[in-house]
Amino acid sequence: MAKKKIDKPKSNCGVTAIYGTPDAAHLAYLALYALQHRGQESAGIVSYDGKLHKQTGQGLVADVFSDQERFKQLKGTWAIGHNRYSTTGSTQALNAQPLTFNNYMMGPFAIAHNGNFTNSGIIRKQLEKTGSLFQTTTDTEIIPHLIACSNKETISKRIIEALKQITGAYSLVMLTRDGIYAARDPHGVRPLCIGKRQNTYCVVSETCALDLLKAELVREIQPGELIKIDENGITAFPFQTQQPCYSCIFELIYFARPDSRIFNDNVDRVRRKLGKILALESDVAADIVISVPDSSNTAALGYSRRSNLKFELGLIRNHYVGRTFIHPSQNMRDFGVRVKFNAVKGILDGRRVVVVEDSIVRGTTLKQLVKHIRENGAKEVHVRVSSPPIVSPCFYGMDFPSKAELIANNKSIENIKTYLDCDSLHYLSHEGLLESVKPHGCGFCTACFTGTYPIPIEDKIGKYQHEQNEA
Repeated sequence: MAKKKIDKPKSNCGVTAIYGTPDAAHLAYLALYALQHRGQESAGIVSYDGKLHKQTGQGLVADVFSDQERFKQLKGTWAIGHNRYSTTGSTQALNAQPLTFNNYMMGPFAIAHNGNFTNSGIIRKQLEKTGSLFQTTTDTEIIPHLIACSNKETISKRIIEALKQITGAYSLVMLTRDGIYAARDPHGVRPLCIGKRQNTYCVVSETCALDLLKAELVREIQPGELIKIDENGITAFPFQTQQPCYSCIFELIYFARPDSRIFNDNVDRVRRKLGKILALESDVAADIVISVPDSSNTAALGYSRRSNLKFELGLIRNHYVGRTFIHPSQNMRDFGVRVKFNAVKGILDGRRVVVVEDSIVRGTTLKQLVKHIRENGAKEVHVRVSSPPIVSPCFYGMDFPSKAELIANNKSIENIKTYLDCDSLHYLSHEGLLESVKPHGCGFCTACFTGTYPIPIEDKIGKYQHEQNEA
């Protein structure tokens, strides 16, 4: 089934691992609840009590685990979990993670993955030539096959040998008979951190999950680091430390929850700074500032504070619109937008309005919102975007359209303004973007804004996509 065309960047996935409590599966469930924003296609948990117990399904966490009977089957004192938004591999039940395997030498094994391997196609073909049989279409599955092919004497050494063969952006959690393992790619693109709750260890994509679990943040897993958690606590295995690192700046702009701390920075602080700098760069005479809820709320607050314009809730989001909402008729082209967002006429009527948005992909949603705001009496509509124009797709775990479908790749800013039918349009500058983030020992990947990819795209498919985008 073809994917629905998106008009916002889609996040990658959320992962968690819990070690050291009979409530491991329940804590993994709560962590996935907090990480729901990172993936809504499927959810799953695998626990271990000498053998693997697996429960996965398509849909939201609350839907997949609505039955308490499922938890009765998830026995054991350690578990891993996953929320999925597919960036490689189709949306099928068989691709729901965590994936599970049994190997004579390695024993039971489960894995969950956030990100993209940029050489997975090449490795998969090599493995298939030597007899490997794959049960899914996701790139995650190459890891257990590489581990099974290793002749190293310990599981940790086999995992390291496998990780050294892959390129790309990834955060991984793995469950073995020896304990829990977790790893970040050498470039540190995706976030992953460790927390502790009494005698229980937690690994999560974002710290907002630790808050829900009442766990204290221990530290971030470092780029190029594999950790093992067992009865002895945490053991670290740096497997590749000489690579330049490039944290995904879009995690701070849009993906991560504002109450999270990632890349050694508070997401809320960054987004307020984005809005403040945006206001300095694009001063305009107006009466109020509104956001496109919810992801733009914090940047809009920053814009409001720096511009001394009052922040108002001019758009209300309906949080109960399902992913499978059926439009009543084809000729109601803007119905999908209007059922999700409704304007507050009493706030907009007769006002000059600044609309703060975090990013523009195709622009179709924002065009309808501008129209809706005008229909509700706005005298002027000024669009402000708290990121630079998106001109290139991502190959590191975000689902962006092809280059041809990105409005900023095909139109000038003036032409985009005309398309949106707004009175003015301003994007945050690249310099303003980098000024908003704190140094954290890493650089930032800004490939979606610059077209410069810091990590090689080695697959033929990836190269083909890249070449098509450049054409």
